[in-house]
Amino acid sequence: MSDPCVRYELDGHVATITYDRPDALNTINGAMRRDLNAAFERFRDEEEAWVAIVTGAGRAFCAGADLRDGAGSTGEFGGTFWEKPTINSFESGWEIFKPVIAAVNGWAAGAGLYILLASTDIRIASAEHARFKFALLTQGWLGHGPGASLLAKQLRYIDAMKILLTDEPFDAQEALRIGLINEVVPHAQLLERAEKLARHICTLPPVAVRMMKEFLVRFGDLPTDQAWHVQNLINSLLIQTTTDGEEGRQAFNAKRKPNFDGKLRKRGEAWPEISEEDAKRLDEAYRSGEF
Repeated sequence: MSDPCVRYELDGHVATITYDRPDALNTINGAMRRDLNAAFERFRDEEEAWVAIVTGAGRAFCAGADLRDGAGSTGEFGGTFWEKPTINSFESGWEIFKPVIAAVNGWAAGAGLYILLASTDIRIASAEHARFKFALLTQGWLGHGPGASLLAKQLRYIDAMKILLTDEPFDAQEALRIGLINEVVPHAQLLERAEKLARHICTLPPVAVRMMKEFLVRFGDLPTDQAWHVQNLINSLLIQTTTDGEEGRQAFNAKRKPNFDGKLRKRGEAWPEISEEDAKRLDEAYRSGEF
C-alpha cells in the first residue's frame, strides 16, 4: 500500500489534517482525494476531535487538481456534464459542523481554493508564502465545483469578479483586504496562531459551538424573522439536553472558568402539575426573554 497523501493527528481535542504530497505541491490525485475524504470523515465522527486545523506540507497549501492524473478533465472530482456533482467532498464542503481552521502556508489554487471556500471557517495565511488563484479560467474551464458561486457569496461582487475574470494570482495582504482570510501572520508563527485559535475554541461548550456553525450554514440565508425562530428552537434544545448552559451560569456566578464538556442531561421524572399562579409567572418570564 502506498504512503497516505494526508496526515491526520489528534492532540487533545485538536485534529491537524496535513496535505502531504509536497513534491507535487499537494495537488489532488485520486489517492489524495480518498485520503482527504477519510481524514475529514474521521474528524467528523471522532468524538474527541472538536476543532481541526488544515494545512499543507512543503511549499503549498494545495495547488489544485493533479492534471497528470487526469482528474481535472475526467469529472472524477465533480461529476460530468450529465451527472449530479459530487457532494460531501472537497469541492462542496464536507457536511461537518465542527470548526475548521485553515493555516494557508503556500499556494491555494484551483481545488485548493475550493477547499478554503467550502470547508474552512477561519483562515490564517502566511505573510511570506501564501498565494491564491482561481486557476481555471486560464485553462478554459469554469470548474466542476461551486468555487465561483462561493466566491460571489463570500466576497464583494467586484472582488469576486476580478478574481474570476482575470484569473490572476494574489498574495495574502490582498486576500486579507478583500475578506477571503481573517489574518496574515509571519510564516514562522502560522501554525502557532492556528493552534492558539483552536485551543481557545476548545474551551467553549462543544455542542453549542457545533450548533452555532450548523445554524449559520443551514439557516443563515433565511429571512431574519425565520432564522430567529430556528435559532430559538436550537437554543432551547441545547439548554434542555446538555449540562453546559448550567455550567456556564454557575461558573459566571462563582467567578471561575467554566469546564464545558458537552455531556447530556440525564432523563428525569416528569414535572408535577403546576399551579395557575406558577404557570402565569413562568409565562411572564418566558415572554420577557430574561430566562
